Amino acid sequence: MASLRALECLVAVADSGSITQAALLLHSSQPAVSHQLASLERETRTVLLHRESRGVRLTPAGRAAVADARRAVEAAASAVRSARAAGEAAGGVLRLACAQSLTVPLLAAVIRRWHRRHPEVAITLRESTAMDEALGLVDSDEVDVAVLTAPSADHFTVTAIAEEEIVLAAPTDHPLTEQPTVRLEDLEGVPLVHFAPDNGLSAWLDQSFAHAGVHPETVMRTSVTAAAPQLAAAGLGVAVCPVSAVSPGFPGAVRSFSPRWVRQLAAVTSAEPDPLAARFIGDLRNHGMRVPRGVQTQLAQDDPSTEPPRPSS
Repeated sequence: MASLRALECLVAVADSGSITQAALLLHSSQPAVSHQLASLERETRTVLLHRESRGVRLTPAGRAAVADARRAVEAAASAVRSARAAGEAAGGVLRLACAQSLTVPLLAAVIRRWHRRHPEVAITLRESTAMDEALGLVDSDEVDVAVLTAPSADHFTVTAIAEEEIVLAAPTDHPLTEQPTVRLEDLEGVPLVHFAPDNGLSAWLDQSFAHAGVHPETVMRTSVTAAAPQLAAAGLGVAVCPVSAVSPGFPGAVRSFSPRWVRQLAAVTSAEPDPLAARFIGDLRNHGMRVPRGVQTQLAQDDPSTEPPRPSS
């Protein structure tokens, strides 16, 4: 296969019309350029240029080859520029995955800022409701960063970025909303809008309920995290969900648990983040989890213990 250097020599000769001038353009010697051109002619098994007293002239084969050679040289230069930009966190492609409920409250504002400040960086996003699926995307190198509940897997690099509260969502007239906080034990026998098995919150909440010895009555299930609090507000029961699932203008009531129930959110990478991913992760940490003002005002203002009587996710 022809070397990139040989193609560079062919392009330089075509542009300058002289091997001597081509050598000057390439900061090389005339014999070295001649050697590269001879090597390219052996590779193509045809004559690419005629040497004349006033310089060189491309043959029809040479003219045909130089168009593709120019594209190859430009592509190589572009590859170097892209790699350098990514290495300097100034360009490239950043592939993200995140838990479905985190797109708006955690990622949206940061991605919007990157589109404005770093337009040369292309960002792709895949949403998931299952941690194993998101981790699999990282493991298979289909995404660079996954933003989700901090996993326990030890072969990933996990960077803490925020803390998220688990809350109760209910109709405004539900008896459990009469107090500023609720206990997990208060959910015994209470109609619950639960999550479908394909949503990772389903198994995690079941573990938490079992650990606390609480048995709410599941009345329906949904795969969409943000749908659970809306269904609860509509009067179908209560929902236990991340606060990120509660949208601005939520028509129901939101209460903290006592003790306060939180989970850690993290950016997961397959190894130490490269400069581009590290800069984005840093911006996520600085932004933090944003809770709608109306939701925040409903949550308890005191600071109960952050040690929930249930397993962490």
